[in-house]
Amino acid sequence: MPSTHPVISASGLTVTWPDGSPALRDLDLALSRGRAGLVGANGSGKSTLLRVLAGQLRPCGGHVAIHGEVGYLPQDLDADPSRPVADFLGASAIIAALRAIEAGRSDEELYDTVADHWDVEERTHAELDRQGLPAGALHRRLGELSGGELTSLAIARLLLARPDVLLLDEPTNNLDRAGRERVHDLVATWPRTLLVVSHDRELLERVDRIADLRDGSLRWYGGGWSSYAAQVAAEQEAARQAVTTARNEVRRQRRDAVEAERTLAQRRRVAARAERTTGIGKAARDHLVGRAERSAASYRHVHADRLDTARGHLEHAEEAVRDDLAIRVDLPQTAVPRGSRVLTHTETDLDIVGPERIALVGPNGSGKTTLLRTWAGLVPPARGEVHAHVPVALLPQRLDVLDADAPLATAVARRHPGARPEQVRARLARFGFRGAVGDRLVGDLSGGERLRAALAALLLTEPAPRLLLLDEPTNNLDLASYDALVAALAGYRGALVVASHDRALLDDLDLQRTIDLGAPSSGRGNLDA
Repeated sequence: MPSTHPVISASGLTVTWPDGSPALRDLDLALSRGRAGLVGANGSGKSTLLRVLAGQLRPCGGHVAIHGEVGYLPQDLDADPSRPVADFLGASAIIAALRAIEAGRSDEELYDTVADHWDVEERTHAELDRQGLPAGALHRRLGELSGGELTSLAIARLLLARPDVLLLDEPTNNLDRAGRERVHDLVATWPRTLLVVSHDRELLERVDRIADLRDGSLRWYGGGWSSYAAQVAAEQEAARQAVTTARNEVRRQRRDAVEAERTLAQRRRVAARAERTTGIGKAARDHLVGRAERSAASYRHVHADRLDTARGHLEHAEEAVRDDLAIRVDLPQTAVPRGSRVLTHTETDLDIVGPERIALVGPNGSGKTTLLRTWAGLVPPARGEVHAHVPVALLPQRLDVLDADAPLATAVARRHPGARPEQVRARLARFGFRGAVGDRLVGDLSGGERLRAALAALLLTEPAPRLLLLDEPTNNLDLASYDALVAALAGYRGALVVASHDRALLDDLDLQRTIDLGAPSSGRGNLDA
């Protein structure tokens, strides 16, 4: 069980972007020893918070205190392809000093460099092996590694440093199944303090507690993903019931206010009749009229207060109901008739026909991305020919289909030169981009927002794609965006090929066929598994 003594404490954390928009505002955090997950909508500040805790980003305000050494895995690894792996691991200088000592040199600075790291090569090779990296990786360069291998290498670098606090931002991105399982085991067995941002529900099952970053504050839930989801579901059911109750109370108070006005009108009629029949004097009449008006004003005030109170309760209740993302995709022009040929690849004797849905799987480095780029016509086939019989669109891992320096609505409009501005805005709204969000720069969007923007740009082109190729689409997605992606793809009527290591996604998409590039019996001549 985690200790109650905080290893990480932060108070009043505030981060503001250059354009003045807030990333974090007055955030407080107390993290004790143990394994914790961090979830929240894309753009809520999860990665920003990890960067601040890791010392990579200076906050505009607030204070952070961390007990111990911190190891940080960023979501996007900015690695120079020419950099040697040994240098990336921080072992180059030590290994060079060891080689010099072995050659007979006895310079004091060489021994200072080695210090107590005489076993650095053995430890490094052992850690690289544990992370599933190929033999000899220590003597290669970063550009020779796949995206998944680079992530595994970065994890190995963290573990070799033996940090007290481990901060991981989407650590299973780009990893194949074996790599994901190694990260799952790392999280499950980490003996000190760990905070992980992830959309990987299997990984989140292995933490002790989960923090939900929403509306600028953290709320903690005990247990892993299943426990968190059950607690949130119960809260949301109670919140929806509270909204129903509050709405009924507002309706009742409105009816009471109308009835009160009816009662006041009746009293005025009775008073007027009495005035005509009794013949009372002006002073007495003025006194009665003033008293009646004061009584009516008080009566109205009571009902107005009750209605305002009921409205306040409704507003408070509605704030507790999560307005999670909804994407609506219904594009009949993407439909593919059953049995019609969509794509032919002569090298593999592969045909994609009709609205077929295919999973493309295989270990890191097996060629999934290259194959998708070949089918999309972005690179020539190594052998054979590729014939696309329908419009094809590829959603790449890098999500670079839109100009990062342009406002979102402008970037999408550039891909739709015939569309009017209001049409572009309406299309973006279907993917969750409403109002002023369309004016934000593409480069300032979070990972999940960039995926939705890219998907909107691809699906709303003319002619619409009838073969959609997705390369690791769940990288950088928050949980709500994951659900929205699944819902969006459920409404897509064309043929679909999804390259992913995310088994949950492949199950949720109800795919009909699997192409396994890592299957020993399949090779590249027979891809159907």
